[in-house]
Amino acid sequence: MSVLTYERDPAPADEEPPDTGERHRLTALTGLAALSLDAMASVAYGPEAIVLVLAAAGAHGLGFTLPVTLAIAGLLAVLVASYRQVIAAFPDGGGSYAVAKTHLGRRTSLVAAASLVLDYVLNVAVAVTAGVAALTSAFPSLYGDRLWLCLVVLALVTGVNLRGIVESARAFIVPTVVFVGSILVLIGAGLFRSEPVSTATAAGHASVLADNATTVGALLLLKAFASGCSALTGVEAIANAVPSFRVSRVKRAQRAEVALGAVLGVMLIGLSVLISRFHLQPVEGVTVLAQLADASLGHNWGFYVIQFATMILLALSANTSFGGLPVLLKLLARDNYLPHVFALKADRQVHRHGVLALALVSAALLVFSGGDTNTLVPLFAIGVFVGFTIAQVGMVRHWRKERGPGWGGKALLNGLGAALTGISAVVVTATKFEEGAWLIVIALPLLVAAFEAVHRAYARIGERLGLGRIPEPPHRDRSVVIVPVSGLSRLTCEALNAAASLGDEVRAVTVCYPDAEDRAQAHALERAWAEWNPAVPLIPLPSERRSLGRPIAAYVRETAAAEPGTRVTVLIPEVEPERLWQRLLQNQRGAVVAHAVRRETKAVICRLRFRLS
Repeated sequence: MSVLTYERDPAPADEEPPDTGERHRLTALTGLAALSLDAMASVAYGPEAIVLVLAAAGAHGLGFTLPVTLAIAGLLAVLVASYRQVIAAFPDGGGSYAVAKTHLGRRTSLVAAASLVLDYVLNVAVAVTAGVAALTSAFPSLYGDRLWLCLVVLALVTGVNLRGIVESARAFIVPTVVFVGSILVLIGAGLFRSEPVSTATAAGHASVLADNATTVGALLLLKAFASGCSALTGVEAIANAVPSFRVSRVKRAQRAEVALGAVLGVMLIGLSVLISRFHLQPVEGVTVLAQLADASLGHNWGFYVIQFATMILLALSANTSFGGLPVLLKLLARDNYLPHVFALKADRQVHRHGVLALALVSAALLVFSGGDTNTLVPLFAIGVFVGFTIAQVGMVRHWRKERGPGWGGKALLNGLGAALTGISAVVVTATKFEEGAWLIVIALPLLVAAFEAVHRAYARIGERLGLGRIPEPPHRDRSVVIVPVSGLSRLTCEALNAAASLGDEVRAVTVCYPDAEDRAQAHALERAWAEWNPAVPLIPLPSERRSLGRPIAAYVRETAAAEPGTRVTVLIPEVEPERLWQRLLQNQRGAVVAHAVRRETKAVICRLRFRLS
């Protein structure tokens, strides 16, 4: 017996190869620009958070800025090494959610997912408000319009991300390079100076050093460490969005993760060295970064380049959430914890519904806060520490299960990271609880409960649909198609043609009202119907209460009861206008009938859209 095989002819030389979507994915460099803006921008407030806490111990306390920063840099190295392993072990993305789902159970994975969702949403709101705050500091006349400015910036970032993550990376790579380059120049220039070039920025501003300085104890250092760890937010974003990279995805994502850790670590340590070198003190109304720029470069154009670069990157650091959260939402939707619409991809590999959902929730937060950064900052960074801790604990379980070469050292590394981030999570939550962190404590379990509710709903739907089970063999039932009509037109003819192809018997029904004018219209329709003679009976349905849907639903019930075993279908003809605005001109009769039939019967509803062209 011969077997015929069919091969596709080779494509012509001038024909483009099929689009696999790779050109809409990230390289290591563009991934760094798209997914690390949050972490990069944190050098603008991370060292300052440390200094503000240590200021409670006076000038002596500020001397511990560098040791605390070195401890944070050590934790950063642990996290980068850990998330590099997470990328290799979980190439489908999801970060701590994927780790916890595999090694710590369903409920813990949902806690990790909820913490990441909250952190990503808050990151957008904090980033936008911080960027606008920098702008209004330079131009005080804009302060009253800060909320509208926040919404404009959010709309800008959302619009860029709707065009694809690669487009956002290309748009934001220049501001990232300018910011990182200017910070490195600042550090390099400062290291060659024995004293500040200028202190004009801090002149005339009151110092925030405590007059009644406390002693430098373990609790103060721990609080400074936890506050400074806000600079670590965004480190997990690359591991969450591995599917957004080009092949080979794992290697590219790992390179981006290592590059992020190296650049962020150098900037944090370098700025802390300069803080100690110049003996800077925190003052009201001037950021520590601005003082460092003044001291290293002088109050000149270099100072303003750093300020504007910081302002722009702070505003654009919201892009990290737009790169990471939609991928996480896709995974949650795939596992039936969110509506499946979040798993859909549009052109350019965009999870459009995830991007829009993030933008809407962030806009609501901006409106709630009035565009004020201080209202949102106490809520920030708690969720990411919870995610860090869960991911580290999950990786310890991963290495104990795999037991590959050197698994003990890797597990020890992750265990140390889990202990450090767990302590940080407790300290940050405790110290910021009264400032608003209690909202996160409430929101986290509520979000987990919402995930569970969606999962239960999908489970019920799946059980009723018999998903995963082989259905019974298909069989043909006698079918009756009922078509509601109100007049004769091409729409009526198309509806009857479609009904005849769907069922064994077609019946047209029309609702009649008791008013004299309505009775005259009904009689006119019956005469026109008889003259047309479509070989389909027209059945009048009287309605004393001028209801449209209920008489049709009652007739459907009577038909189903009188003819058991017969499949009843209600085909509702509707006009689909040529222009979108013309939908406002429709009377919505089809929606009324569909609602009544769906609510009161078990009939199949088919809505026939007749396109006008």
